[in-house]
Amino acid sequence: MATTTHTEADMQTPAGHSPVAPAEIAVGVIIGRASEHFDFFVFGIACVLVFPQVFFPFTDNLNGMLYGFAIFAMAFVSRPFGTALFMSIQRRWGRSVKLTASLFLLGTATVGVAFLPGYHSIGGTAIFLLAMFRILQGFALGGSWDGLPTLLALNAPKAKRNWYTMFGQLGAPIGFLLANMLFLYLILSVSPEDFQAWAWRYPFFVAFAINVVALFARLRLVLTEEYTFALEESALEPISTREMLDKEGPNIFLGAFAALASYALFHIVTIFPLSWISFNQSQVIDDVLQIQIFGAVIGIIATIFSGIIASRVGKRTTVGVMAVLIGIFALFSPMLMNGSASMQNAFILIGFALLGVSYG
Repeated sequence: MATTTHTEADMQTPAGHSPVAPAEIAVGVIIGRASEHFDFFVFGIACVLVFPQVFFPFTDNLNGMLYGFAIFAMAFVSRPFGTALFMSIQRRWGRSVKLTASLFLLGTATVGVAFLPGYHSIGGTAIFLLAMFRILQGFALGGSWDGLPTLLALNAPKAKRNWYTMFGQLGAPIGFLLANMLFLYLILSVSPEDFQAWAWRYPFFVAFAINVVALFARLRLVLTEEYTFALEESALEPISTREMLDKEGPNIFLGAFAALASYALFHIVTIFPLSWISFNQSQVIDDVLQIQIFGAVIGIIATIFSGIIASRVGKRTTVGVMAVLIGIFALFSPMLMNGSASMQNAFILIGFALLGVSYG
């Protein structure tokens, strides 16, 4: 087996970038991304287990889930507008103000869902407010980008760049793991009636608390002189959307679609299996949540290994091979999800293994 040797320069911060501590940035990145994905998955799981009964009791379970997912998707639509809004705030008042304002808005919208009365209490107003809170979450997520993952990639030693940039992707499986564990705990701890009446609100309160912790963890990095200087280097200087598209349009296009298979798998193996199994009642929800917890652990391990694999064979090769494997996996997905409980579980676990490597 051929061995790769690295020069002393490969093990140091690249020339032209501030000598920051990649390990310290990685901690802030993991905390920040895990908090955002925890919010994401709490809402997604609630669309399956809670919202059909609490906000859409006037229709059947399938349509209730579809209505919930329609509201879930509103954050994706509003997120680019939030990015534009908060970038203007950053240019005028600075990155720390932008980050604080966006996470304050995210926390407010999240805790708003926790306090929101159901359809039986205020009728259609409950659905309207749920949609508004979700749109605000999308706005806030659009402004919550702190530049730390990019800073981590730019300042990591060349020989360890794939390893350090992997840490930003760990937030997704960690957030999913925490969200599933919390919902499983609540389902096992209270009666189904109590869960639908009040216990489902606790994950949204927890999401608010995690956002507060993440805010301080990220501000601690962003506000220090060393990191402020690094974040304001030319490589991370904010520019207008038009200038960005003019200069980097082709790269943005490639970046958006090169990993399309990975992003598609991201949604297919997280929320979709829970909704499919819940609708068909092919398994007990407790068991599904437990399998998804195991899947999240596999996803974390696979994401960590992705950094090693990409260092050995290259990022381009890794993304290409994983896209092919995901395509093959997709061919067998209908058979697995329409099969027995063990086949459905295999879909979740294999999917998370593929997702971890490709997403990482």
